[in-house]
Amino acid sequence: MSALDEIRIVFFQECEEQLQELETGLTAMAGGETDADTVNAVFRAVHSIKGGAGAFALKQLVGFAHVFETTLDEVRQGRLDPGAEVMDVMLRSADVLNDLVAAGRDGGEVEAERTAPLLAELERLAGKGPGGHGGEDEDAEPFSFDDLDFTPVAFDLGDLGDLDGGGDGPKFRVSFRPRPELYAKANEATVLLRELGTLGPVSTTCNADALPLLDALDPEGAYLAWTIEISGEVTEAQIREIFEFAEWDCDLTIEALGLADLSEIAVPDAGADTGISVADLLARIQGELTGAPAAEGPAEPAPAPAAKAEAKPAAEAAEKPAAGGEKKEEAAPVIRVELPRVDKLIDLVGELVTTQAILSQRLEESGAAATGSDLMNSVEELQRLTRDLQDSVMAVRAQPVKSVFQRMPRIVREVASATGKKVGFQTRGENTEVDKTVVERLAEPLTHMIRNAIDHGLESPEKRLAAGKPEEGTVTLSAAHRSGRIVIEIADDGAGINRSKVREIATNKGLIPADAVLTDEETDQLIMLPGFSTATTVSNISGRGVGMDVVKQSIEALGGRLVITSRPGFGSTFTMNLPLTLAVLDGMVVRVEDDTLVVPLASIVVTFRPQPEDLQMIGAGQAVKVRGSTLPLIDVGLKLGYRDAPADPLTGVAILVEGDNNRRVALLVDDIRGQRQVVIKSLEKNYRPVPGIAAATISGEGRVALIIDVDAMMSDQSFDQFILGNEPIAAE
Repeated sequence: MSALDEIRIVFFQECEEQLQELETGLTAMAGGETDADTVNAVFRAVHSIKGGAGAFALKQLVGFAHVFETTLDEVRQGRLDPGAEVMDVMLRSADVLNDLVAAGRDGGEVEAERTAPLLAELERLAGKGPGGHGGEDEDAEPFSFDDLDFTPVAFDLGDLGDLDGGGDGPKFRVSFRPRPELYAKANEATVLLRELGTLGPVSTTCNADALPLLDALDPEGAYLAWTIEISGEVTEAQIREIFEFAEWDCDLTIEALGLADLSEIAVPDAGADTGISVADLLARIQGELTGAPAAEGPAEPAPAPAAKAEAKPAAEAAEKPAAGGEKKEEAAPVIRVELPRVDKLIDLVGELVTTQAILSQRLEESGAAATGSDLMNSVEELQRLTRDLQDSVMAVRAQPVKSVFQRMPRIVREVASATGKKVGFQTRGENTEVDKTVVERLAEPLTHMIRNAIDHGLESPEKRLAAGKPEEGTVTLSAAHRSGRIVIEIADDGAGINRSKVREIATNKGLIPADAVLTDEETDQLIMLPGFSTATTVSNISGRGVGMDVVKQSIEALGGRLVITSRPGFGSTFTMNLPLTLAVLDGMVVRVEDDTLVVPLASIVVTFRPQPEDLQMIGAGQAVKVRGSTLPLIDVGLKLGYRDAPADPLTGVAILVEGDNNRRVALLVDDIRGQRQVVIKSLEKNYRPVPGIAAATISGEGRVALIIDVDAMMSDQSFDQFILGNEPIAAE
């Protein structure tokens, strides 16, 4: 891979970040946050994308971004009000810009039919097209250049003025001479100069010495140069950031002026006896540079160690914000690492965890690890360090769900436009962190569910008004950590699930028998059956019976569950319960017959030994009374086929587990061997799906241990009335 290819990859990675910043900023502006920081952040995002695209000759992307940037600049300068119409155009423009970036990355193009209408709207808003505040009247007669008497008049380009004025003297002098390539890539010198003006007080002088006469002027040439002196709290890095994508196409020098005035400071002759100490001389120089009055009289000599610490107060003073301002929190430095390298590191740490577990198991079996011995202490220390290392490595892969959530407003806009519905979209918990693998696989199910919420969940504006609801429906997407897992909810305030209609459609399609007796929860689950759809006509949004079944499969493939709750007339909520990571799991190691199994620790409520008075028969199965409720007692060995006859509950251990929708059952195992963090290995990928088993791991004995799927264990039909409702059974 060439150096240019590597730079290109980095550019498109940065484009993803800029597009996220753009979506966030525009959404905030649409919500009424039109402060200067938000608008500038949006402007800089588009400007950065355009500048980088110009370096790679992505002409279509550069052209669209340039017009978009120009319109944003009108908002930034206060000449264009970011009202509902303007924000609608800009949000749609952000969608097209996203597509243009993707096309540039993949080597394609976006159809002109998509970009042309938006370009026209952006130009109109910027005042450069029909209907704009600077446009021409369509009914006006064309202007004639006949009899035009033109006399050249000298125009002073020398001074753009002090944009901010004031200041304590210039701190940097910037010499900026554009080349023709800069303008060819749709960059504008005036925009760059205006950006410099945002850093502090500036004084700008234009050098037009290279400007030829009109008949020798090349329209694509570059003849002007500028000298800009900047004052205030500004750094060279801030200045270079503005020229980040233009620096290759211009002559740029940045000169620090802070030490230039030293020549004007009167320094006494080295041989003269002035009675001035070195510290006093330094204070006088500091006073000349900062404008602060120097202390009169000789200063007390400072001890030698203080000289080393002398820079500390100055550094602290430089870090303090200007009076009346607030210091912004600096972002932590970030490095880019290829994902396969992180995956390799996680695999190695996983092997280390497995080896450490085997070592601990071998020591316990040999009896060499006596409690309190040096060997046992070393093993415990190794276990702690291994756990800390694993947590740190997993944190490298953790990222906020914000990256996925920010893609959803576009889906909302598209579906709302296609259905003619008014939709308000809200997000909560965007900074909730989860493993990157989980995040990457969330986009498809979230897209399906949000489309479903708008198309099927929300009523039309007319129906909402008739029902006494606001004309605009609301869809809320939220994320939160709960019991060692991540819970993502998609809620709408629509009409809820029409269960009678759902049942009728399922019966007509042969999905359920006509005489089936179903609870409300079971009826709601019918919408996730393959081939089910409540749409009466097929559209580009729904009606083909494909969608929710795909969602369910995707979530289950992640080791999660999907729960539906609905209240007719008030809306529906789809809850995804997912593991935080697909790599590790805290589990309870149990024994069933001669095999080792693992029960996820997050699902366990309590463990206990059943007593004779707590056991009773319910139909063909057993139940156990625990904490005032009678719950199904599921023999894990019998359920998974480890034995043919039920085990004696009085000789085993019961584990009370809780699944989705707060359903609880008791799992009967032969023995508990301890608690351990295990590395998850996909059973489906390496073998095949096994009912009741979520994944596999390597046990301390070095053998394969299966991880129990708690929710699948709850699917015993003979106990449905207890599991679904979680209702206590009266003791006989």
